[in-house]
Amino acid sequence: MAAFTVIDHTELGAAASSWDVTSIPTDGTYDHLLVKVSARTDKATGPGWADALTFLNADTGNNYSTTLLYAQGAVPYSHRQSSHGDIEFLYCPSAVATAATFGSTTVWIPHYANTDNYKQIINRSAQEAASTTANDWYLTVSASLWQDTSAIDQITLTADASADFVQYSTFTLYGVTGA
Repeated sequence: MAAFTVIDHTELGAAASSWDVTSIPTDGTYDHLLVKVSARTDKATGPGWADALTFLNADTGNNYSTTLLYAQGAVPYSHRQSSHGDIEFLYCPSAVATAATFGSTTVWIPHYANTDNYKQIINRSAQEAASTTANDWYLTVSASLWQDTSAIDQITLTADASADFVQYSTFTLYGVTGA
């Protein structure tokens, strides 16, 4: 049976541009990592996404790739991005979304401490809104790859460059064993 241990839980008391966890144990304490986010940004226009998810001392080398499936209206879409400096497409509501609406994101990072292989990342995000207008809401599923064999000892999630995560956004990092 899987055991989930909270490594970090942060609820913002004021707006902040990022959430950063350092010193994640890489000694075999945990098998996998799970990140749960409930967030909103103060971005004034368009969707509010967490613009960058990076690992290992905020690595911004062009060694991230993502394949994304998403819906923002009646038609589903897909997108592929490679040789990028971060993982994108972690959507959450912006200031133009329904008031006080927070989005949810789940990021699964299996075998994060393995130093033999690149790291896989599986993400689900929902940018909720009481609207049927495209771009007011998003549902996404993505698979990403960090092309580095280093163990992940740091996770940084940064809001869109023109925005901050608003007060009461929450970020929880779990270490997972036995899954």
